[in-house]
Amino acid sequence: MSAADPGGTGPAPADRMMSMITGYWVTQIVRTVAELSIPDQLAEGPLTAAELAARIDADPDAVARLLRACASLGLTEADDRRAFHRTPLLDTLRAGTPHSLRTIALVHGSPGHWLPWGLLPDAVRSGTPQTGAALGRDIWAHFLAHPEEGERFATSMTELTAGLAEEVAALIDTDGVGVAVDVGGANGALVHALLRGDPRPRGVVVDLPAVEESARAEAREAGLANRVTVVGGSFFDPLPRGDLFLLKAVLHNWDDDACTAILRNCRAALNPGGRVIVVEMPLGPLGEPGFAPLLDLNMLAVLPGRERDLPHYDALFAAAGLRRTGITPTRSPQQLITAVAAGS
Repeated sequence: MSAADPGGTGPAPADRMMSMITGYWVTQIVRTVAELSIPDQLAEGPLTAAELAARIDADPDAVARLLRACASLGLTEADDRRAFHRTPLLDTLRAGTPHSLRTIALVHGSPGHWLPWGLLPDAVRSGTPQTGAALGRDIWAHFLAHPEEGERFATSMTELTAGLAEEVAALIDTDGVGVAVDVGGANGALVHALLRGDPRPRGVVVDLPAVEESARAEAREAGLANRVTVVGGSFFDPLPRGDLFLLKAVLHNWDDDACTAILRNCRAALNPGGRVIVVEMPLGPLGEPGFAPLLDLNMLAVLPGRERDLPHYDALFAAAGLRRTGITPTRSPQQLITAVAAGS
């Protein structure tokens, strides 16, 4: 029981606030652990700080201090000889494992996201993203100028999709779908999951030319090269025709006018009886705990987009000649929002 919280009902407000104030320390600890591949090193067995430092070419004392902090966060555990063991929490940062969050940790601790967040007060004052002020260019131009960070961002989107793709694919009825178009689909993880579940449809991945080669490679690796076409281009241009259009974590990157343009392109390319499925994280009632309101501020600081509630999505659909017909929850905060051509 804390003296500051004599009722013993939970952390005192000052303790909670201190955790909030120093939250960015944890972000950079996690980013550093991922950057130095510490989870992969400890996956081979426990190591002392000195042993780990030798493997990653780092200062032994600094590594010891980092591992102590990691132990306090539940990322590592120490034994009697002060060798550090990995934990299930640390394993989420291992490279190349199912549902890995390593690249996401790197992205959110790197300049493209990290520096604009430092200007959040200016974003709130102006209502505009602060990538220009922090980085000298918008986020997409920053990624072009820093290709390693841009590639990490693309990989992080694939990681997020991979963790959800199988569930989303299982929730989508593909009966009557001849062509499924993954709009802004990066490496195509979502449409690949859909095609693995049903041998009948063909898939199309539409994304920028920069990811075209890797998307083709992913299709080959998945054994789907003969069923997946990759189109290098913009979703602001006319899209290939299809029966099902998938937009996962696309619309929240853009303002309302851009979202309407994207959805209109989907509507124009939609075959009769087709559907558009938007996979996003709708805002709930005001004051409801959750990740979406925090993600909304990330969009405010970094991108011109936002998170939206269902009435807001309905307005976008209506402006694009679509109407919402259903919403399907997943085990995550993401939901499937289905729309069809208005009047159908």
